[in-house]
Amino acid sequence: MYQALLDKNSEFEGIFYAAIKTTGIFCRPTCTAKKPLSKNVEFYYSVKQALDNGYRPCKICKPLNIVQDFPDYIKQTMDHLERYEFQKMTDYTLFKLGIEPNRVRRWFKKNHGITFQSYQRMIRINSAFKKLKLGDSATGTAFDSGYESLSGFNDAYKSVLKSTPSKNHTTNVIDIKRISSPLGPMFIAGTEAGICLVEFTDRRMLESEFKDLSKRLNAEIVYGENKHFHECEKQLQEYFEGKRKEFDLPLLIPGTDFRIKVWNELMKIPYGKTIS
Repeated sequence: MYQALLDKNSEFEGIFYAAIKTTGIFCRPTCTAKKPLSKNVEFYYSVKQALDNGYRPCKICKPLNIVQDFPDYIKQTMDHLERYEFQKMTDYTLFKLGIEPNRVRRWFKKNHGITFQSYQRMIRINSAFKKLKLGDSATGTAFDSGYESLSGFNDAYKSVLKSTPSKNHTTNVIDIKRISSPLGPMFIAGTEAGICLVEFTDRRMLESEFKDLSKRLNAEIVYGENKHFHECEKQLQEYFEGKRKEFDLPLLIPGTDFRIKVWNELMKIPYGKTIS
């Protein structure tokens, strides 16, 4: 990380922040300010961690501004996956794109807690699930999804959704996506009905929150796109830029009666105000 700081390496944007002990500020990896000695640098994995430890943002590189927290090689990989959602990306595919496969694998393991192959499988099965919901046949969907046999498709489908394509009508899915924010990476999750979660990726007990949400909606959480995500990202960006004071999104907020009462009261608090 220190070498990346010296090199102003843009591939590490959003991966870490450098906090300078002698000045009390923290910077992006690409900051153009004079580089400190390595003994005077601490590294954090989010803006929140740096702020919690008493550092203030650098006025030169402005780490609080919204940045793309994906390095270029991951953005390129994501773009390819989105364009060819049913094609499996092999090491050879990555090499052809000029991407080192091991770097991709390490990034997915660190940032998503799963392997790159598992992530791809989730994306493909998520898309297949939606095709089946629209009435497509299991056999046609299997081969359209890049599987060479129906049995292989069934096994992959069951490993992700804990069900079979034939029981697709009783299976529910919560789509989830990782996005950027000035305070660090976030997850947004949603169903056909609306957004059901917006949370920072480093939140404590996040796994328990996922399990609770999955149980309450009787659905599996799977990486994939959702019709509400584009508008959600747009409104969040406007909020962080100070251009939006109220959100206008369809919400799905499962919880106890008491929780829902609390959440409804929270939504009544005016922009920039607090309440006891």
